[in-house]
Amino acid sequence: MITDYLNRSAVTHKDKTAFSDETRSLTFYGLQQEAYHIAGALIERKITKRPVAIFMDKSVSCISALYGAAYSGNFYTVIDVEMPDQRMDKILTSFQPAAILTTEKYLERVKGLCTGGSIILRYEDCMRDPIPAREIAAVEERIIDTDVAYVLYTSGSTGIPKGVIISHRSLTDFIDWAVQRFGLDESYVWGNQAPLYFSISVWDVHVTVKTGASMHIIPQQCFKVPRYLMGYLSDHKVNALYWVPSALVFPAALGALKSAPPLDLKDVFFGGEVMPVKYLNKWMERYPEARYVNLYGPTEVTDTCTMYEIDRRFENTDTLPIGLPCKNMDVFLLDEEDALVTEEGAIGEICVRGTGLAYGYYNAPEKTAEVFVQNPLNRVYPEIIYRTGDLAQWNEHGEMVYLSRKDLQIKHMGRRIELGEIETALLSLEEIESGCCLYDKEKSLIVAVYKGALTEQELRSRLLGLIPEYMIPNRWHQVEEMPLNLNGKVDRQRLKEMYITK
Repeated sequence: MITDYLNRSAVTHKDKTAFSDETRSLTFYGLQQEAYHIAGALIERKITKRPVAIFMDKSVSCISALYGAAYSGNFYTVIDVEMPDQRMDKILTSFQPAAILTTEKYLERVKGLCTGGSIILRYEDCMRDPIPAREIAAVEERIIDTDVAYVLYTSGSTGIPKGVIISHRSLTDFIDWAVQRFGLDESYVWGNQAPLYFSISVWDVHVTVKTGASMHIIPQQCFKVPRYLMGYLSDHKVNALYWVPSALVFPAALGALKSAPPLDLKDVFFGGEVMPVKYLNKWMERYPEARYVNLYGPTEVTDTCTMYEIDRRFENTDTLPIGLPCKNMDVFLLDEEDALVTEEGAIGEICVRGTGLAYGYYNAPEKTAEVFVQNPLNRVYPEIIYRTGDLAQWNEHGEMVYLSRKDLQIKHMGRRIELGEIETALLSLEEIESGCCLYDKEKSLIVAVYKGALTEQELRSRLLGLIPEYMIPNRWHQVEEMPLNLNGKVDRQRLKEMYITK
């Protein structure tokens, strides 16, 4: 269980700073004590094995809250305080929390939300309550590894968020693998970029606690000014990152890496979307001693199911492999007839089985049944796999290469096209900072939205040397800023609303 991590580190690294944000820091022992206060408040109200919503700023206190939920035998979801009330209401209606943990800052807002019978607990009040050590120990003794640890809500195609249910067993199997595979230890200083409601943050938080490392929550404003960002990493002696590619692209695209201060980077992990090779090369040129690792996996597989450690040179026009399965995960490709794809270059849907699989979607059995299905390769006993909806192929090195979302595979002018392949070619151009390709099905048009210095004519000419003519976008939209969603990825849905005719 994840509480085992903190139980150990609160002893072995008692007075070491575990987490820091803009306003304060907290030692491992201090983190455990704050978590105990919160756990006690929940147990006192006889809330255990129940859903707990955390409505707090991204902060050290929020990390205390999620561990408090764990110590009380409950499972949590972190809610983004900046999301619209309408989306919050959908999440709370689905999650039906027994309790909502919040701070004085958001108390009135939480009271105004659709909370049903939820008990509202104020963080400041919890810190003043006594710690019922005996009761917490009794509850912790009854937690088993198949209990739910957390639920993370992701965007749903119908506009209804989906809550991905992850158990303690799935989480600890993932964290234990990461620590062992990459030799992570207490010498690491992590610079956190991901929101605490995004699956990448699971690595940041729990690797830190398991290993006795340290983690700095990077202020959001740093990701608006690249020199501030690189200066922050230097000032706080950050030596490890696990960011979405968009965050890594930001300083590289604006030239900030050239004048960036020296960093003693051990590792740069990235995942959640495709990493443009040209920007990866800029990072590798500036910080050649670091290890660079491409991690792939949806929230439904506890963040990661394949990995590729960069071990050779890639040209800007290349696509990075997503590599091979992680320990305890089987990742394979199925074609449209559910036959196993093994041939080099053949395309199939990425499917996953193993300990990291989620239980499904919270309070949504129909959605769960659509993608958590019986393994079609196994007809003799129950075995659930997760169908990711992502398309990939095997390369000449026996590595898996991500192509695009299944719903981004289009039929255009009689040809089957992966929009991801067009995006890879577009992003390989030096003058293009970011880009996204959409398909206007009603008008049969490939639409490209990009931020960069090239004109439409220049783009067409340059891309003709990289992709076939039938893949060249029919319509182009140059933007000053590419819209990003709350997780820092390109907001594809927003671009559809802006540029695709309804």
